[in-house]
Amino acid sequence: MIKKYIEDANFEDTGFSYTLSLISGKYKMVILYCLMEFQPVRFNELQRYLKKISDKTLSQNLKELEKDGLVCRKVYSQIPPKVEYSLSERGRSLMSVLDEMCVWGENNRV
Repeated sequence: MIKKYIEDANFEDTGFSYTLSLISGKYKMVILYCLMEFQPVRFNELQRYLKKISDKTLSQNLKELEKDGLVCRKVYSQIPPKVEYSLSERGRSLMSVLDEMCVWGENNRV
């Protein structure tokens, strides 16, 4: 299957390329995995799970994941403001891919 994508002159038009565009970056896969394990999760909780991520970077990644339909953001109208993040149905469908990456990593660790 990968060979087909490599031979394809329009790599950008492949499903493989599209999937990578959604989860590329240093934190997106980790954010998705945290949401799978602990959802729903508040912003500060995510920061604690991810340790060395800035507010700006986490906020930007969450906005991109929400725009791509992988994450749901729920705002509660209360004081102080409360916002929770969880996986959307589309995001949950991606978890089997991330699980397989984990399995592959455990089986092929050098």
